[in-house]
Amino acid sequence: MTDMFPAESIYNLIPREEVKVTQQPRHTSKFRETVKEETQRHKAPNKTMGPVKVDVPSPEKFLQKHSKEPKLADTTEGGLLEKPLKKLCDDQKKPRVPLRTDHPVMGIQTKKNFIKTNAVETIMSVPKKPQPNYVDTRRGDKQLLDTSGLVPKFTNKKDYGQTPEYLIKRNEEVQRAQEEYDAYIKERIRQGSMKQLSDEERDAVLQGLKKNWGELHHQYQGISVVTDTTPKKYRKERLETEMKQLEKDIDMIERHKTIYIANR
Repeated sequence: MTDMFPAESIYNLIPREEVKVTQQPRHTSKFRETVKEETQRHKAPNKTMGPVKVDVPSPEKFLQKHSKEPKLADTTEGGLLEKPLKKLCDDQKKPRVPLRTDHPVMGIQTKKNFIKTNAVETIMSVPKKPQPNYVDTRRGDKQLLDTSGLVPKFTNKKDYGQTPEYLIKRNEEVQRAQEEYDAYIKERIRQGSMKQLSDEERDAVLQGLKKNWGELHHQYQGISVVTDTTPKKYRKERLETEMKQLEKDIDMIERHKTIYIANR
């Protein structure tokens, strides 16, 4: 209105109705009472501001002088000493401060010849060996030669090229375990509970496993590309599982030339 009619317009004399803005009701949470109850339940009177009521000391029991000083037990009569601890400690005093008229002891001299002593120590001392360095830039930057890897340290060791002791012990333990296993196998074969497969039987088993794998692989190649039904999915998973098991068996037989089987 102020943009359309200026302040001195006659239209401003017409009374206007006041538009009352109605405010929306304030939001009240439905958990308000629950929160109040929990707050009152967990509130303690001595939690933040101390106890609610404090006992006022009696005016008859006022603080007396030297009442809080510790008292030592009297070893002679078994009672308490009447003399305070502060006065007891005053008996063991430190030496007094020297007066300004007191003069210190002067004139004490030594007969040691420091020039000869330093000369003898210098002559008898072993000169330090310079650290070997190497220069790697044209500006003369020096680096330590020992940590550079250019010095053949490990090849000059006494035990260089020799088998470590822990490897020798490990090889002996492996050999001992292999001998015990061979002895166990021989004992089982002698008792007739185990049988060693011959080369012909091993080749026959290997060829049979490969033949079975080939048949499963032929069936697997004939499966449709889209496995949209449950039977197709189960058939594909079954063929994959059987082929993986046959591959493991074939690999185990090919890696081990000596195979033992138990007689049932």
